[in-house]
Amino acid sequence: MRIIRGTGGVRAYIRSAPGTYVWLTILFVTTVALHHMSPEFEEHFLRQRSTNIHELSRNPVRVLVASAMWIDGGHWIPYVVLYTVFHAQAERWLGTLRWFTVCALAHVLATLISEGALLLAIRDGIAPHSAVNTLDVGVSYALAGVIGVLSYRIAAPWRYAYLPVVLVLFGVSLAVGRSFTELGHFVSVLIGLACYPLARGRGKAWNPKETLAALRG
Repeated sequence: MRIIRGTGGVRAYIRSAPGTYVWLTILFVTTVALHHMSPEFEEHFLRQRSTNIHELSRNPVRVLVASAMWIDGGHWIPYVVLYTVFHAQAERWLGTLRWFTVCALAHVLATLISEGALLLAIRDGIAPHSAVNTLDVGVSYALAGVIGVLSYRIAAPWRYAYLPVVLVLFGVSLAVGRSFTELGHFVSVLIGLACYPLARGRGKAWNPKETLAALRG
């Protein structure tokens, strides 16, 4: 893992993960756009770009792409941290194409699985029919998938501490929340773990002890 020093190091780090920071820039632009909308129009606007059952049945490709370009709630700064800690690391390690593949698989498959589960719940009378129009935009499924695949980036024995923590955090969230969104997050982590073929042979695993030694030096 590279240690960033100075503004030159920051620029080099950003250039080493172009997909991550282009995506983050798009999220910044769309977040600014949301701040200029009235609350009523914002909800209507996002619902048309939501991967809910209604929109997926009409134009699945459009909403699967569009939903990944918006953040519900408009808080952009936390994503700078999350993208730098997880997405940028994964892209620099896997390469842009493989990183994007993990993101796309997690985003698309977790969306379809979670919305499929919601559809079954509606048909069984467990969830109300109005749930077909649930607002569901954001980038969290792709992020969870990347968090999962990064397990293979960490050297043993640290990997065996990281992975259980990830599974417990997402598993507890699913058990407590019991929503289709939390199901999507947990499925995304599993999809990331299933992307091992994309991670195989991508160089030496990261050893935290070596990074600490470099910081002290």
